[in-house]
Parts: sequence; C-alpha cells; structure tokens
Amino acid sequence: MDLFNLNNMEERLTALEQAVHPFKERAYIHDKEGSFPVENIQDLKDIGYTALTIPKDYGGKEISLLELVKLQEIIGKADGSTALSIGWHMGIVKNIGEQKNWPEDLYEYFCNEALQRGALLNNTATEPATGSPTRGGKPETTAVFSSDQWKINGRKTFTTMAPVLDYFVVSATIPKEDKVANFLIPRENEGLTIEETWDSIAMRGTGSNDLVLKNVCIPKHYLVSYLAPGDKPAAGWLLHIPACYLGIAKAAQEYAIQFATEYSPNSIKGTISDLPNVRQKIGEIELLAQKSSHFLYSVAKKWDESSNEKRQEMKPELGAVKYSVVNDAITMVDLAMRIAGAKSLSSQNPLQRYYRDVRAGLHNPPMDDMTIMLLASDSINRAGTSS
Repeated sequence: MDLFNLNNMEERLTALEQAVHPFKERAYIHDKEGSFPVENIQDLKDIGYTALTIPKDYGGKEISLLELVKLQEIIGKADGSTALSIGWHMGIVKNIGEQKNWPEDLYEYFCNEALQRGALLNNTATEPATGSPTRGGKPETTAVFSSDQWKINGRKTFTTMAPVLDYFVVSATIPKEDKVANFLIPRENEGLTIEETWDSIAMRGTGSNDLVLKNVCIPKHYLVSYLAPGDKPAAGWLLHIPACYLGIAKAAQEYAIQFATEYSPNSIKGTISDLPNVRQKIGEIELLAQKSSHFLYSVAKKWDESSNEKRQEMKPELGAVKYSVVNDAITMVDLAMRIAGAKSLSSQNPLQRYYRDVRAGLHNPPMDDMTIMLLASDSINRAGTSS
C-alpha cells in the first residue's frame, strides 16, 4: 500500500486507518519502556506518508490542511506519541512550502531528500533558560560566522523525534548582528550529539531529548531564515497538535463505549451501558467529540480556502481551536475513566496512558493564557471598530 499513489483524501484516510493498526499494540510497550517507536515511523515512511505535505512543484502531494489534521487524528487515535512526533515534520514541511521563507534551492534539496530516502526534520527552539520560544525568549544558542561557514554552539531541549531526525532546524542568536535566525543542521555533522534526557510521564514515546551542539560547522547558505522579533505570522500547520489530542480522546471514547457495552456486574441486568449515569457520560463525550471535530475541521478548511492575507487574520481562531480541542480532549478522557472506574488506573489499561498523554497538550503551543489574551484583544478591537 502506498498512500502517495492513492487518488484522493478519502482513500488515503481509509488506507491509513489500516496501516496504523499495529501502532495500538506497540503503544503499550513503548510507553512502559519509554522507548521511541522507530518501527512506527518507518512504517509511515514505507507507505509514503512523510512526503504527502511536500509541494507538487517539488514532487509531493501538497495535501490540504484539512486532510493533514484528519490523517494526524487517525495516527493519534492509534498512538499519540507517534502522531505528535511525525506531525512536526509534516506541518513544518507544509509551512515552508506555503511561506516560501527558505532559500529555494535548499528547500528543493530537502524535499528531494524526503522523497528519495524519507528524510525527516523538526524545529529545535526550546532551551533550558528561555523556556518555550512562544514566550519571546532569545536563544542562548549562538551562531558565529567565520571562514565562510557558521559555527553553532548551544543546547536545545524537547527535541521531539530526536532518535530518527535527519535534519534539525536550530534557532540561534547571531551576536555580531544581534539577530536570531534558523539554521539547517544535518544529523551527521561533527559536534552534534543527542543526550537522552526525556523522562516525562506523558508522551513517553516522542523521544524529546536534548540536542547538544559543540562547534558544529555548516555552510553559509544553511542559514534558512531570519526570525523577526515580536508578532509571529499565523501558523495553520500547528493544528496538527489539537488533531493529535483529539485522536487520543477518541481512542478513550472508543474504549469506554466498548467497556460499557460489555461489562455486566451481577448486581444489574444487562450491561452498564443501560444505566442512566453511564449513558449521560457517553453522551457528554460524544457531544465534545462532535464539537471538537467540527471546530478543527472547519477552521482547517477555512485556512485552505483563504488567501495569505486572510490567513493572517486567523490567529485568534487557530489559537481557539487548540485551546478548545485540547481542553475538551482532557475532559473526554476523564469521563471515559469515570465510566471504566478503578480499572482505568491499572497500568495495563490504555485509559491511564491516554490520560497522561492528553495532558501534554496543555504545554504545546500556543499556550492557553496567551490564547485567551489574544481572544480578548481581538474581541475588544472588533467591538471598537464596529462602534
């Protein structure tokens, strides 16, 4: 099966559902061991998934954002760690193609790498001293230009998918220019190492280790883009994040319904799915699932159909989707655990993993407090304009 050769979104969605079925069984092992699901990523490469967001001009499928979030949701339902990991690569490749903010020859080179050998990349921006880059901290990682090359030094945290990345997009401060830029660094560069520091209880299979750079030298043209201070452009590709967590929540929903329709204690006739209090919770989960799906899909579709100018007006909506979907996903998993009762706390039960994993969404960008402040500002500005 090759997703790349299928004709439309519906065919690819159906095929992916079949392809990720083994991820569900592997998820328990990788969570227990804290290991990275290398085989899952390889499976996605083998079916052409990792090349779907490459622009058509460079040989890719250039799938829509709507299709991307639906595909990512399917993977998230099978294994959240795999979905979040590959989602960064998929979204970043799509974003660069839309923004055209890399040197064209370098982006074309990477696209060829991705098509020919399944090369993967991710941004590495978070640092111990700066925290989340969305808060505006300046990187302590430095890039110094000398002898027609850049020399990079620093440490990055939360480098998701570190065990299998082929390229790292590293943000670094250029001291002489007092500017911040992104640099493309191939994995094989001397001085680049990965320290296995990932010990989170959530998303244990994302391999989000530390990237350490000691006198890493790269060519001059591997500076791919300057990062302007202040307001960042709207980023529709980040909807891969809520898509992942919605998938996890729908996995919890599926488990809870199966449990409720099969569990029959001898104190009642039939199964607990006949009990009003259980049906109430099942209905509440379904309501949240429908609301989240409609919100996520409609905003993704709006992005696909909008001009770049209109897209820049969508930042409040994009943030609202992430805020709403992730927080509702947490509620969905909580309700599922209430249906299953104490069994949900067993280390053998997937619900406890869903509960840990889904809470990680609170710490992915954009952050809840920043979204609420942005929505408040947008609402006040619109009221002022209309008065």
